[in-house]
Amino acid sequence: MVEQMPIVGGYVGTVEQAAVSNVATHLGSFTLFSGSYHLDGPVHVRWGITTTREALQVAGHTALALDRNTNCLIANQYYPLAGPCTEMCLLETAAQAITDTCSGRELVSGSASAKGVAEDYTTGMEARVMGEVAIAATKLNPKQANEVLNAILALYEKNYKEYAVMGGKGKKFQECYDVVTVKPTEEHLKVYERAMRKLEECGLPLKGIW
Repeated sequence: MVEQMPIVGGYVGTVEQAAVSNVATHLGSFTLFSGSYHLDGPVHVRWGITTTREALQVAGHTALALDRNTNCLIANQYYPLAGPCTEMCLLETAAQAITDTCSGRELVSGSASAKGVAEDYTTGMEARVMGEVAIAATKLNPKQANEVLNAILALYEKNYKEYAVMGGKGKKFQECYDVVTVKPTEEHLKVYERAMRKLEECGLPLKGIW
């Protein structure tokens, strides 16, 4: 496995430039380093996350180009801004899962909530949503996926400044789960349920999945 995360808005510049650079890096990981698969993760230069509109555009175009023209195994890693036990964290995770699934990625890796930099601020609930949403997204064509993504992004991208704090306004694992039984708290389950209902309202076909 070879891991690489292009910085959108950094040295590779625009969304288009970042996508071209990202495709080239994928090809290099297989031809130069004999990678078994490539683990991607376009990151926004300002917010340090993989779930902004621009980062998702780079991830989606890169994956679709590779899926159409190679048989390489490609993956993506998840770094939402918001922390666990917030609807925003789950909505961010869902947006990336839709992007990855509908653009042909074989593997998803996550989710490192609160930008992956705060100790204990990651739980299994984010991975659950990632998996369930990916299953639902297999029912969407690219046009439908774009419509759903625009609706989801409208719910959270206006909140970046508010959630750009250590821990992403979330809660630690031990506050979200019973650490003995490793079962989510009632509060955490309610956050999950509210987020999934919002995703359904955005047009994601989740019936029978959650």
